[in-house]
Amino acid sequence: MRMLIVGSPGSGKGTQSTRLLKHHTFSVLSAGDVLRSHIQRGTDIGRRADAVIKQGGLMPDGVMMDLIGAEVSTLGVSDWLLDGFPRTLGQAQMLDAMLEGEGKPLKLVVNLDVPEGVILDRILQRWTHLPSGRVYNLSYNPPKVEGKDDVTGEPLSKREDDNVETLGKRLKSFHKQTEPMLQHYRSKSGDIIDIDCRTSDPSDTPTTGSELFVNLKGDTSNQIWPHLLKIVQSRFPQLKPAATQA
Repeated sequence: MRMLIVGSPGSGKGTQSTRLLKHHTFSVLSAGDVLRSHIQRGTDIGRRADAVIKQGGLMPDGVMMDLIGAEVSTLGVSDWLLDGFPRTLGQAQMLDAMLEGEGKPLKLVVNLDVPEGVILDRILQRWTHLPSGRVYNLSYNPPKVEGKDDVTGEPLSKREDDNVETLGKRLKSFHKQTEPMLQHYRSKSGDIIDIDCRTSDPSDTPTTGSELFVNLKGDTSNQIWPHLLKIVQSRFPQLKPAATQA
């Protein structure tokens, strides 16, 4: 499995990745987690990233590719999912060139297509356990104990960039830079799968085909989830069950 999961900030990429991990064994590489690790460690890239993020911007393509490309290379031939990267056409082209040069092209790109109004509401209610990257939402995925991480009991934090002003800048910048990337993968895919998870029954989700690009529209992660799981399981039947599912 070599898969991307992309979507706006707050679209549920981390939530869906975590759910998939409860069913199957594979590696997840989160671009956001890699950046946050550098920020917390105060590296040169981390300080640059912190300044850019606080202004609502995106990191330069070359810097992001250096960071993520090095991490992807360590995964070798294992099954993996890349969360939140690439975000731009340039990043997509560099990632494709690296993978195809190694004879390991992408097999699936899933776009989580969530309305902007829903995104705003989600992020304003989002709390994070910074050391692990675990994300909670007060409206649909609250912590068991208010303000505490379910696993460690450590306090949850509100990200500095989780506010209306910064989020508006992030979404505007995201759409401007990301749409060419999405079109790139639509074009590479030829035929695409486009599902409105708000009205479609999961039993109707296609289980055959080799389309690279899949667009899943939904207002909630619960609407999108059964369609995503069915597509991943049908596309990658070799995936091993997670230990808890064995």
